[in-house]
Amino acid sequence: MYADVHLHDHVAMAEIELYSELLIAVAGADRRLTFEEIDIVLGVRAPVPEQARRCLPGPAAEPHCAG
Repeated sequence: MYADVHLHDHVAMAEIELYSELLIAVAGADRRLTFEEIDIVLGVRAPVPEQARRCLPGPAAEPHCAG
């Protein structure tokens, strides 16, 4: 007796969805994506507003950002 059962691998489907989102982002970019941009596309990190991004600590921070 054959049952028409549809099997779904939710983990595999989620991975395929993430991979396709990344491919779409790469196809739309005119350069290599940064690790931060990849994290944003994959939903690992929320986008940082441009003003706050300039004031983050690190080598790219601008000296006039004080509170």
